[in-house]
Amino acid sequence: MINDEYFLAALRLAAGNDPIPGHVSAAARDAYRLRVPMAVTAAHTESATIRSVRDNDSSHLVRFIAAGLTFDLEVTEGDGLIDVAGHISPYPGEGALVDVRSPHLTLTRRIAPTGHFVATGLPPGWLSVVCHRPGHPPVQTTWVRIRP
Repeated sequence: MINDEYFLAALRLAAGNDPIPGHVSAAARDAYRLRVPMAVTAAHTESATIRSVRDNDSSHLVRFIAAGLTFDLEVTEGDGLIDVAGHISPYPGEGALVDVRSPHLTLTRRIAPTGHFVATGLPPGWLSVVCHRPGHPPVQTTWVRIRP
């Protein structure tokens, strides 16, 4: 048997008389602002070949692949913040930049000719990296959650 309160709430929602809570609308707007127009999304992939250069347990290794690029990210936690040491291969070319993003902070870095980049002092939580290559659409990683 259906609960009367649940049934009435469903009717109000269907009739458009139950407004969306303000915090839900605000969260949707914040998420929409994080999109990268026309970006290709690199998917997370498992890899047994990438290894940490550090010998501690605070390091996470993550690999993403799309559009002919491989993103290898080593994320290290310390002092309540995270650092990202990344490598994009093959080298995306002269003038390429990466944005290392959290929902509230974006750090833009140049990519070395070796494909390496570093971003430090990010808050723990959600993280994404976007590679901007001249003459090509951006390539972004999916969002991953880094927990302390």
